[in-house]
Amino acid sequence: MFIIELTYIKPISEVECYLPEHIAYLDKHYKSGHFIMSGRKNPRTGGIIVAKAESVDELEQIYNTDPFFINNIAEFNVTSFTPSKWTKELNGYL
Repeated sequence: MFIIELTYIKPISEVECYLPEHIAYLDKHYKSGHFIMSGRKNPRTGGIIVAKAESVDELEQIYNTDPFFINNIAEFNVTSFTPSKWTKELNGYL
């Protein structure tokens, strides 16, 4: 499992220009099963994506196609983690 932290490096006006493409990117990876949840940071300085992939290399291939990455809208920081405890509602998923 991975946490992808995006931090905007461009003004929100530029972020908004690429938001429809970013949402389509998210939808694609929810359908593929790579993304588990995502959302904006508060305050709105970026976002978080919880993802699963076989390796960091696979995850890099995924986030390198994000319009925010391609257009240098955000910096990406990846943290790998191994879940050891979770709510029972996720039992069938994890």
